[in-house]
Amino acid sequence: MTDGSWTERIAAERMQTDQEFADRVADSPLSSQQWGLVMTAVEFDIDGPEDPETADLVVDARKLSSVMDEIRRIGDRQPGSAATSDSDGGILDSVKGAFGVGEPSDQLRETAEALAEEYARALQSRLEERDRWADVCDRAQS
Repeated sequence: MTDGSWTERIAAERMQTDQEFADRVADSPLSSQQWGLVMTAVEFDIDGPEDPETADLVVDARKLSSVMDEIRRIGDRQPGSAATSDSDGGILDSVKGAFGVGEPSDQLRETAEALAEEYARALQSRLEERDRWADVCDRAQS
């Protein structure tokens, strides 16, 4: 992981991205409360900060496992959420479950990770549009 100082310098852009991303979260299977837990668990890093032209803001979702139980519990309390609506209990779901494939919890985690990656792309775009990306990459190297 890189030094946290660059992450502190993008706080304003993150807040603006959060506001703009709220509609995307509302359209997703995650509630805003579940999304908040996702964002507390994921970390951001810059892959290849030495070249801002090719550098990418990436998501480190390793700590997401630590909040998945709570995300599921929140979903269980919310009718129609991803945690309660992914499975209809049919034969196909039973077969998938027997093999550990496509379980709702796996789908929920995949959704959370995909949404976090989409957020990272939106944040990087915002930084690039505001001519902040090169500075952020420079700080990430130190």
